[in-house]
Amino acid sequence: MAKVLMVQGTMSNAGKSLLVAGLCRIFKQDGYRVAPFKSQNMALNSFVTEDGLEMGRAQVMQAEAAGIKPEVSMNPILLKPTNHTGSQVIVNGEVLGDMKARDYFAYKKKLIPDILKAFHLLEEKADIIVIEGAGSPAEINLKENDIVNMGMAKMVDAPVLLVGDIDRGGVFAQLLGTLMLLEPDEFQRVQGLIINKFRGDKSILDPGIEMLYEKGKIPVVGVVPFMELQLEDEDSLSERFHSKGKKPIDMAVIRYPRISNFTDFNVFEQFSEVGVRYVSSPKDLEYPDLIILPGSKNTLGDLRWLRESGMEQAIFERLSDTPVFGICGGYQMLGEKVLDPENQEEGGEIPGLGLLPVTTILQEQKVRKQVRGEIPSLQGIFSDLSGLTYQGYEIHMGASQECNQSKKPSDCESSNTGKLPAVMQQENVYGTYVHGIFDKGEIAENVVLALAKKKGITLSFTKGLDYDTIKEAEYDKLAETLRQYLDMDAIYGMLREANYEYRDEN
Repeated sequence: MAKVLMVQGTMSNAGKSLLVAGLCRIFKQDGYRVAPFKSQNMALNSFVTEDGLEMGRAQVMQAEAAGIKPEVSMNPILLKPTNHTGSQVIVNGEVLGDMKARDYFAYKKKLIPDILKAFHLLEEKADIIVIEGAGSPAEINLKENDIVNMGMAKMVDAPVLLVGDIDRGGVFAQLLGTLMLLEPDEFQRVQGLIINKFRGDKSILDPGIEMLYEKGKIPVVGVVPFMELQLEDEDSLSERFHSKGKKPIDMAVIRYPRISNFTDFNVFEQFSEVGVRYVSSPKDLEYPDLIILPGSKNTLGDLRWLRESGMEQAIFERLSDTPVFGICGGYQMLGEKVLDPENQEEGGEIPGLGLLPVTTILQEQKVRKQVRGEIPSLQGIFSDLSGLTYQGYEIHMGASQECNQSKKPSDCESSNTGKLPAVMQQENVYGTYVHGIFDKGEIAENVVLALAKKKGITLSFTKGLDYDTIKEAEYDKLAETLRQYLDMDAIYGMLREANYEYRDEN
C-alpha cells in the first residue's frame, strides 16, 4: 500500500503546488514510484490527457516532476469558474455540468466514491502519493463535508505538512491561527510546519520559530527561500499578472476576466530579452511587438468585455503595425461571430472582431484531444513557422467553421472534419486552437526572432530550448533547494509512522 503525505496551506497561493512538485521530484530521485493527487482543484488552467480527459495543470506539473505521465486520477474533480457564483464541474475528466456554488457545496460529498476510486488507482502504481490541499483547512464556513483538506486527509489517514507564506506577511498568525481553528483530531494530523517564500537572514527569524513551537507545539520542518522558477503556478493569484516590465521584445497578453491557460506563454520566459505583460486596460496596452488573445472560459462574456472596455478598439488601432495571435477562445474572438444557441455560456450570438474568416458555434460536447502535426504554410511576419512540428492539445466547447460574413454557418466547413488549418492566418492576424503550440522545438524561438527582425534589433541569445528541457532542469533545481532547506529525515519519518487505514465516509 502506498505511503501518503499531504501538503496543506494557510491560504491560497502559499506555495503548496510547487512544494508538492518538489517533494515528488525528491522521492523520484530517491528511487520511489511517486504520484501527485488533488481531489478537487479550482482552476481555469487545464490539460487534456492522452485518453482525452481534462485535469488541472498543477497536477500535470507535479506529474512531470514525478517523472510520470499525467492521468485524470491525479485530479478527479476540476472546477472551472464561469462567473463569480458558479463553475463548470468536471468529474473524472468529463463535464458533469454547471453548478452554482451553493448547489455544489450541497452535492460534493456524493463525489467521495469518485475521489477514493481515483486514489486507489494511483495506489496500484505508486510507492508514495503526495496530496495537495486547496485554500486553507481553517475555512470554517467550508469545513462541513470537506473533501479536499482535512476531509481528504481523514479519508486516507494522511499526515499533514502545513505551509505558510511569509512573503505576504503575518506568517506566524497564519500558522497559529490555522492550528487554533482545527478540530482536535485534525490538529493531531499536522506533523510539521513550513515557512515558505522567505527572503533574508534566517537567524533573525529563529526567535519567532521558537515561539511558534512554544505556542503551537508543532515543529517547523523547513524555512524555504523565495525561488525564481520557470514553472507553472496558481492561475488566480499568479505573480505573472503583476509584471509591468518591458524588454526589447514586448509581448502583451490580454487579461480578460475569465482568462484561461495562460501557461501557454511561460515558454517565452526563457528568453532574457523577452517581456510578457498581462494587460487589462487599453491605457496599459501601449505599443507592444505582439498582442496575444489567450484562452477564455467564457468566450462570449470576455468578448463583450473586450468591446466594452475599449480593448477591441485599442487592438484595431495597432493592427497595421502589430501582429495579433489568438489561442482557443482568443481565436474564436478573432472570427466573424460566436453563436451560443444552446446557452452553453450566455446564449445568443455576438459579432467577433472580424479579423479571421471563422464562425464558432458553442456546443454541449466539449472537444478534448491531444494533437500534433506540422504548421501549414504561413505568410507575413511568422512565415518561418511554416513546416515546423507542433504538439499540444485542444480543449474547447465550440466548433469553428471557416466562414466569412457572406455565408450562412450551415454552408461553412466544420473544424470537426479536420479541414481547418492548425494555424489560420489573414494578413497580420493568426489563430489556433492548439494549447502549448509554442512549447516544442524551435517554435517559440522563431516567434521571438521574427519580432526582433521586424523591429530591426539583434538579440544576444544563441538558441531557445524545448520547454520540456527547461522544466526538467527547473524541477531538479526545486528539489535541490528543498533538500537544503527541509528536514527530509523528519518528512520520511512521517511517511513511516502513518497508519494508512481508509475511512470511507460515504
